[in-house]
Amino acid sequence: MGEAERGESAPRARISFWCSNGHETQPSFAHDAQVPETWDCPRCGFPAGQDQDSPPAPPRTEPYKTHLAYVRERRSDADGEAILAEALAKLRGEI
Repeated sequence: MGEAERGESAPRARISFWCSNGHETQPSFAHDAQVPETWDCPRCGFPAGQDQDSPPAPPRTEPYKTHLAYVRERRSDADGEAILAEALAKLRGEI
């Protein structure tokens, strides 16, 4: 299926975007389309902007935390010991 069957394509504009690693990507947009402020870099995945001198900063990723790490943030060691003693007492049938 060629262009003759589909009709004329819309006029296009190629817009340059740069990421913080210096990669340039040039997606094409229709002339009447609204161009986004950022575009994901296809090489590294960082956000890219139209200003080559000040590209968007890469996203800050938080390290993975386990459920136990979140519990330890909320509970002190004394609280943990008390909860453990209560659970063991229930298992032993003391409560």
